[in-house]
Amino acid sequence: MKKLTIVLVVCLFTIGMLAGCGGGDKKPAAPAAPAAPAAPAAAKVFINIATGGTAGVYYPLGGALSEILNKNIPGMNSSAQSTGASIANINLIKDGKVELALVQNDTAYYAANGTEMFKDKKVADLMGISTLYGEAIQIVAKADKNIKSISDLKGMRVGVGTIGSGTEANVRQIFEIFGMTYKDIKPQYLSFAEAANGLKDGNVDVAFVTAGAPTAAVQDIAAQHKITLVPIPADKADALIKKYPFFAKITVKANTYPGLAADVPTVSVKAMLVTSSKVNPDLVYKMTKAMYTNLDRIKAAHAQGVNIKKETALEGMPIAVHPGAEKFFKEK
Repeated sequence: MKKLTIVLVVCLFTIGMLAGCGGGDKKPAAPAAPAAPAAPAAAKVFINIATGGTAGVYYPLGGALSEILNKNIPGMNSSAQSTGASIANINLIKDGKVELALVQNDTAYYAANGTEMFKDKKVADLMGISTLYGEAIQIVAKADKNIKSISDLKGMRVGVGTIGSGTEANVRQIFEIFGMTYKDIKPQYLSFAEAANGLKDGNVDVAFVTAGAPTAAVQDIAAQHKITLVPIPADKADALIKKYPFFAKITVKANTYPGLAADVPTVSVKAMLVTSSKVNPDLVYKMTKAMYTNLDRIKAAHAQGVNIKKETALEGMPIAVHPGAEKFFKEK
């Protein structure tokens, strides 16, 4: 029995060896096709977006734009940062520290022409991408102050914006039309959020806020106190626009804030998106296209998003348009 088992094992081993070595008349297997080369990864592009204070409109819009760029442009690495808004943002563009910035159109005009706070400091590389929406000059007071007109501000503690800000320039221009100067008030150089806190605490009587309505800083006050917005009548608005053509008339609608029972006439400047002439035109084209083909995300970020439209993107444009953005707007 053992001999038979050994014989069977030897036979099976021999057959296995022949199977492994045999088939001499068979063709060799074709070599495997070489793998297709992997597509090269998109080169990283770093874009910094300067916005504004966290209580304003620029900050959420800048965050939404950053998200859009990251999702729609291969290799994009974009981030939005909170800043001191218009003037600080233009200086960041000038110094090459950011590639995109949200600013007021009047401040962009000053920078490109070397006037006002940019006197003898012209920013030659500043270029526009798009105007966005009207930024209302909101003159906020608690209702118990019974302030009906700009003229009623004499002797009061007035939040006029931070020193050298676009808001602060707007206040001086408006006062000029009413025959007033800072000598007629007690100016408080405060940011939006600081002015809101000052109104709530009773340390400020009135605050000027240049921003799209509704604005978080004003909503914060209205949630705790009954407020009023001081109007700028049509005749004064006309005189202001005649002297400073970057202003426009605007109305803050009733119920924009809790307790605001009636429409309030005032004036506005435009928010806009700027860049540097040094930024590649093809990249600016892609960024402009990405923004305007994803406006739903912009609308979701803030109520002002509904006012950002391709057909009005060059209205109130006070400076030269970047060639990359110009290419996009010329497309049908």
